[in-house]
Amino acid sequence: RAERSDYLETSRHAEVIEFLETVVRMDDRMSLTTFGFTNEARAIPLVTVAQRMADRSPAAIRESGKLVLYLQGNIHGGEVEGKEALQILLREIASGQHDSWFNDMILLVAPVYNADGNDAVGLNNRPGQNGPAGGMGQRPNAQGLDLNRDHMKLNSPEARSVARLVGDYAPHVTMDLHTTNGTNHAYFVTYSPPLHPNTDPAIISLLRDRLLPDVTETIRDKHGMNFYYYGNAGGGGGAAPGGQANLPRWSTFDSRPRFNNNYLGLRNRIAILSEAFAYASFEDRIAATLYFVQETVDWAEAHAGEIRAAVEIAETRPLVGTQLSVRNRIALTHPEPVDILMGAIETRYNAAGRPYNNRLDVLTPTPMWEYGSFESTEDETVPAAYIIPPVQQLQPVLDRLESHGVPMRTLDASRTMVVESFRIDSTSVAAQPFQGVNERTLWGAWVEGEQEIPARTIIISMDGPHARLTFYLLEPRADDGFTDWAILDRWIDGDGAFPILRSHTPIL
Repeated sequence: RAERSDYLETSRHAEVIEFLETVVRMDDRMSLTTFGFTNEARAIPLVTVAQRMADRSPAAIRESGKLVLYLQGNIHGGEVEGKEALQILLREIASGQHDSWFNDMILLVAPVYNADGNDAVGLNNRPGQNGPAGGMGQRPNAQGLDLNRDHMKLNSPEARSVARLVGDYAPHVTMDLHTTNGTNHAYFVTYSPPLHPNTDPAIISLLRDRLLPDVTETIRDKHGMNFYYYGNAGGGGGAAPGGQANLPRWSTFDSRPRFNNNYLGLRNRIAILSEAFAYASFEDRIAATLYFVQETVDWAEAHAGEIRAAVEIAETRPLVGTQLSVRNRIALTHPEPVDILMGAIETRYNAAGRPYNNRLDVLTPTPMWEYGSFESTEDETVPAAYIIPPVQQLQPVLDRLESHGVPMRTLDASRTMVVESFRIDSTSVAAQPFQGVNERTLWGAWVEGEQEIPARTIIISMDGPHARLTFYLLEPRADDGFTDWAILDRWIDGDGAFPILRSHTPIL
């Protein structure tokens, strides 16, 4: 619809489905399925593109030995460039472009993830954005939830669906395609790797040292567009490192795994956030997003071995007994200032007389301190196992762990063992709800002692690839776990005890 309307409008969910059905009929490497349904019962479509595979089930794709990439658009219903770019990409593939990708690669393409938000079109959604003039969807889903804050608590059917997709298909690389606004920089796209400090170093190194710099250079050389790490320009950076002059800060967003790229980093994926600049034209935003996807997939094809190796290292690295973060703060990325390309905008008016911001072709290199990463402020030791008692009040925890793909087993018979319980000293609850939840913070300490553990207790061993995520979901001090999201409130409010135990000895 974007092309058909000369970039005045964006595609509705039904139009995306119709387009996908058409393009799949053009190419026998493609198949159309769904990986879930929205709150309003819209199907979340998924196109798989795989060569020489009669069976394209999740298990067959997961076990194929091929590199698997998951491309997602429209997590925020008003941020529509990814949705349009992914449709163009599928049309290119069906017309014979990019054939070499599929010798050893499989694509999973989900253009319209927040289908309900996409169809809640309004002319006043995302005010000031440079088109489409015919309006765009709303940011949240039909429940009013921001789906890019729901990856840990899983309170939406959409978030539960994508959490299961990651386990079912096990993609090596993921791209989450957005539109940003705010700082008037000169970049057509800003991007981010996972930001949580618990992300495996192999994942971060591949993205920061190899993939993102290479793709950025290629796009600049081929298309004349500048891309850089996501950030917003702020005030002075305070005491400057090395005694240098006070400079503005270029600051990234948030390390918490409620965000897609941070969540998937804790699931050992090569996860990339893409943010098209909202004040560039709608046509340019689609093109820039498409270039980013194309060049990333090209890079993945050429470096499949590196990607597989990084994911395998992250999946197999032993974590029991090591220290991982439960709370973090933003940190300086480079010891020296970096030149950030700042831009300029002007106010224009569309045919309906509504004002919008239009990007001007201005590039002003501006030295800034780049705060683009995070460091731990509080660590905990990764236990050998977590222990969840067999009580009905904890079923919401078990349901979410299952959706996250965390393996669990049941204790056959009661036994006495040395475990740790978290003794709560104090607790606070946020005065205002966020995403419908008054977030909770606990203070206290783990205390070791002997306890009888009853039969039917749930045991989660921490010796597998799920350990990074499980740790952050279950640790009581984690700033984005089940405690924070009030999922344990019914228990904690009852007697003040934290219900989940842990053991530093494997439970066989």
